[in-house]
Amino acid sequence: METSSDGAAAAAPSAVAAAPPASLSPSRAGDFMQCPLLYRFRVIDRLPEKPSEAATRGTLVHAVLERLFDAPAAERTAPRAKSLIPGQWERLRQAKPELADLFAEADEEAAGERLARWLTEAEALVERWFSLEDPTRLEPAERELFVEASLDSGLKLRGIIDRVDVAPTGEVRIVDYKTGKAPRPEYAEGALFQMKFYALVVWRLKGIVPRRLQLVYLGSGDVLTYDPVMADLERVERKLLALWDAIRLATETGDWRPRPTKLCGWCDHQAHCPEFGGTPPPYPLPIGTRASGGDRLPVDPVGPVGDEVPVATAGSAGAAAAGDPPPARTTPAAGDPLPARTAAATGHPPAARTPQVAGPPPQAGAAQAAPSHHPPSAAPGADSNQPPSRAPEEGGAAQGRMGPD
Repeated sequence: METSSDGAAAAAPSAVAAAPPASLSPSRAGDFMQCPLLYRFRVIDRLPEKPSEAATRGTLVHAVLERLFDAPAAERTAPRAKSLIPGQWERLRQAKPELADLFAEADEEAAGERLARWLTEAEALVERWFSLEDPTRLEPAERELFVEASLDSGLKLRGIIDRVDVAPTGEVRIVDYKTGKAPRPEYAEGALFQMKFYALVVWRLKGIVPRRLQLVYLGSGDVLTYDPVMADLERVERKLLALWDAIRLATETGDWRPRPTKLCGWCDHQAHCPEFGGTPPPYPLPIGTRASGGDRLPVDPVGPVGDEVPVATAGSAGAAAAGDPPPARTTPAAGDPLPARTAAATGHPPAARTPQVAGPPPQAGAAQAAPSHHPPSAAPGADSNQPPSRAPEEGGAAQGRMGPD
């Protein structure tokens, strides 16, 4: 067993048999662009990672916001939402036994105080959501929706969407909760990559270009929105295909490069990383013939993902009604699929691509929310043939992940 630089025993690789990547999710695409070696550790070697307080808090808050929509609209209040936290935390602990050590300390009183502070922070995030959206006026068509689509090339894309709202006219809004803070404007495009990825999957599945993509940042009380057009999604698809070609080349050659950045300080795999004096585990897949000329894999094979478009944010105060997303669907049937509206009908002229400031939550009718979709769990970091487990991050890549999106 290898040891880390501080002498502690390094975590042993997962017992799950290694297999070539079979699909791509937003998280794993982000891993490869951040550091190809990190992608290898998570997807091929499947090295275990320690749960973090931030990522676990994000998972807990997501579970609470999803379950709140089980209640009738009038009962979706902040006190009720906060009352769900203890039960959802207990369910999370039972589902993930490794979380038992998250707050373990020799001093039991200190451990209890630390857990209490952590739960209070989760309550604050849940309460802040009510200043950004009004759940009494929302009837989501889908919650925690697992989506998967195969492109013409054969590349399989998959992910889990936090919430899908559908207007009576059929227009679709994709919503994702983030328990961290909104990124600075120069990094907003990276945040939108995940949402454009989801929009591409929905478009390929249903022929619908979503009317609005919305990121709700509970850590800072900001809402970031973007109205995509078909050309946006075509560009994302081309970039994903180029990214997948680079992943396939690295898989066949075993050439996975580390890419040092400031995020390395939060990485669980320093004991295996050459940049920190470590040695990766033996490569578990057969090595194929290197590409003609012996070219090495470029560190950043596709460059920035998506358009370089400025993105507007809105604080918790109600914004102007202009540019509001369409009202939520008033009569969703339980388990309804997204409406089969054509992409041409939902596309917008280029002028509509200017990011909008999110307005007040849309008005909804009295119909009950559709049931949630819970995919089976998968090994952390694995883009396998099984649907991945949902594990949202709180603070971005620096916080680490508990599993793929």
